[in-house]
Amino acid sequence: MAETLGELESFVIPGKIFIPNTYYAGSVGSRFLIELRDKKRIMGIKCPTCNWVYVPPRATCKVCFNKLEEWIEVSDKGTLLTYAIVRQPSPVQPVEPPFAYGIVRLDGADTGFVHLLGEVEFNRLRIGMRVQAVFKEERAGSILDIRYFKPLGQRRRAT
Repeated sequence: MAETLGELESFVIPGKIFIPNTYYAGSVGSRFLIELRDKKRIMGIKCPTCNWVYVPPRATCKVCFNKLEEWIEVSDKGTLLTYAIVRQPSPVQPVEPPFAYGIVRLDGADTGFVHLLGEVEFNRLRIGMRVQAVFKEERAGSILDIRYFKPLGQRRRAT
């Protein structure tokens, strides 16, 4: 039988709990990360029915639910679909603010790829601008093996 505590004062004990864990990326995610790490290649996976190319790859087509098995290399260049500038710090962010995230549709892919944007002035970010992946020299098998996407061939505006 449960008892209620009625009007008792509640209290908080501050502390931190360390919970070690391991995350398995799965066979599809693992191959994608290994290609980034070992060959600096961005791989997509193509649906045999819809012909959609997914980056990052997935095991099942979101349109027709087919199993996806045809791996193809996509370009490290693409088009910026949208972006956001981050100005507030957060412990889960991979870099200190201010910085920008973007959704990039890589050439050869049909889906957007969320990643950091770098080497860019925030006031020059534009939807539709061309960008290219910049890889880290020392890679570990992480999405952050791509350091960021940088703008390609920005032209200065005439004044």
